Amino acid sequence: MKKRVNLVLLTVLILGLYSCERDEGILPEINFKTGGSYISTSDSVNAGAAILIGIEAKKTEDKDVLKKFTVTKSINGAAGVTVISHDLSGADGDAYAYDYNETVENTSGQTNTYTFTVTNRDGLVNQVSLDLHIR
Repeated sequence: MKKRVNLVLLTVLILGLYSCERDEGILPEINFKTGGSYISTSDSVNAGAAILIGIEAKKTEDKDVLKKFTVTKSINGAAGVTVISHDLSGADGDAYAYDYNETVENTSGQTNTYTFTVTNRDGLVNQVSLDLHIR
């Protein structure tokens, strides 16, 4: 009887290991929107200028949907502050687009770093960032 129980346990263990899917661990995709009035690379802007930075993100694996999107802003290399944080679900979990609008400060010589981050179901993170120097 003990051998039969051990055999059943071993069989369950083996079946459990082989039934697990292998997760490829591919990072979610995120890119800047380009064209029009979008800023998509580091640049210099006039003090008090209105800026538009757009991103497009999408899942890279069928089951690893996008779960979170954040925008952080850092001034002159200081620690970044989260200015936007969205939990994603539904269709946004497959693909997400966002346009970030802001009027930059009137501080000539200041550098603003904007970081756009997307996180998927597995907790894998990808991000893009750019610097805007205020003239």
